[in-house]
This record gives sequence, C-alpha cells and structure tokens, in this order.
Amino acid sequence: MLRAQMDTRVANDAIKTGRLSEVMASLMERLAPEAAYFGPSDGGRSCTLVFDMQDSSALPAIAEPLFQEFGAKIEIQPVMNREDLEKGLAALG
Repeated sequence: MLRAQMDTRVANDAIKTGRLSEVMASLMERLAPEAAYFGPSDGGRSCTLVFDMQDSSALPAIAEPLFQEFGAKIEIQPVMNREDLEKGLAALG
C-alpha cells in the first residue's frame, strides 16, 4: 500500500499545467491498483493506492515520479487481503 502526500504549492502548479492528471494516469496504468483513494490528509492533497508489488526493485519507478513531480512524502507498507491472510495463517500450522 502506498500513501503519498503532495506538497500543496507544487501540486497546485501541476494541476494548472495538467501534469498532475498525466502523472497520476501513468501511475494508475502501471500499478493497476485494486483500490485508489484521493483526498485531503494532514491539510494537503494525498492519495492511497493498494497494489501488488511483486519485486521491491519496482520501488524507484513507483516513488520517483511522486517525489520529483509533486515533492511528495511517501510511505509504502506491505498489506494483505483476506486470501493472503488465510494463506499466511495456514502456513503457521
């Protein structure tokens, strides 16, 4: 799961130039998230994306556009869906 909080001033400029839409559309196409949420967080624009990252080497390609284009603060953390949890719990036994 990725959470990104964009710098307001930088994102304002990106909205005016259409760059915010372009970068987010590209990110959505590459990640094909199973869920994507957009809204305010801590007083700024943010997005939360739930997607399947098969290899951690994908991290730069995912994070850099958000850093470079929007001055974003990013958190990425592993999460599971119900099926993943059931599989993980079954492996304990």
